[in-house]
Amino acid sequence: GAVMTAQRGIVCAGNWIVDIIHDISQWPEKSDLVSITSQTVGVGGGAANVAFNLAALQVDYPIWPAGLLGCDNHSDLVRRACHDVGLPVEQLGSITNVCTAHTHVMNVPGDSRTFFYNAGANAHFDEHTLSMEAIAANRPSIFYLGYLNLLPLLDAIDGQGRTGAAKLLAQARAVGMMTCVDLVSSLSDTYAKTVMGTLADIDWLFLNEVEASRATGVILNGEEDRPNMAKAATHLISGGLNQGCVLHTPKLSLWKTVEDELWFEVPQIPKDDILSPVGAGDAFAAGILHGLHESWNAHDCIVLGNKMAAACLRAPTATGGILALKEL
Repeated sequence: GAVMTAQRGIVCAGNWIVDIIHDISQWPEKSDLVSITSQTVGVGGGAANVAFNLAALQVDYPIWPAGLLGCDNHSDLVRRACHDVGLPVEQLGSITNVCTAHTHVMNVPGDSRTFFYNAGANAHFDEHTLSMEAIAANRPSIFYLGYLNLLPLLDAIDGQGRTGAAKLLAQARAVGMMTCVDLVSSLSDTYAKTVMGTLADIDWLFLNEVEASRATGVILNGEEDRPNMAKAATHLISGGLNQGCVLHTPKLSLWKTVEDELWFEVPQIPKDDILSPVGAGDAFAAGILHGLHESWNAHDCIVLGNKMAAACLRAPTATGGILALKEL
């Protein structure tokens, strides 16, 4: 009989981070002691959040986590979390004498959250970390990378102005995968150079208004600045982006390709319904990825992205609020 060779499935590569969230009553003065009233531990980072969101959607195609962990309790926690939702861990590598990336989040409820990040194994992830041959054997159709500008070796620019991420993404494209990349709102002197040095190997780029300004130098005046959102997106397309970008703010989404400039207003949810904004951007990206995987039109992709972001906002954790696709 005929052998099915259609490519299906999404590889979720990049940041795998253990988040240790400490609730404290107030931020201490220098050298003072403050008590931790409660503590929660979870798995976060672009690749992790997207993988767990897609698993929560109960999609009917495979999801492959990919990245680099240490050899420690945190790496055990990541693998266990994947196992609990049925995600394979063969592409999550381990390195010795380095910790798994983790963040201590100091949370003053109702006030502020402060992050102490240890990049750990993520700082060792480069274009040679993954076996693209082993990944390609599963015939996935999309290779997602999150986040560009938070993986130092992938962000590094060579003498030709090309990044490590570009070389990794080129490998994925060579075996027939569509490449989708998400940015992070980090501060870096080379932010724009890293993005521009990767564009030629990116099919779809996801970014918010802060990242759009840092990537292009176009200043956006607020969350509804259509002229400058369009200008930033056009700059990215002309910079070599292959298919398009989705630029999203809490108020608007712009779907920009060479042919199309489509605008969508974001349905607002009551402020009292928002428990935590953590991971909303990743939830939005997961919705877009599902739509791209299923060859949906722009409208349907954005609608699902917005529904997933709204579900995320209503939950305290990055991925705990996502429902199965039929319920959403």
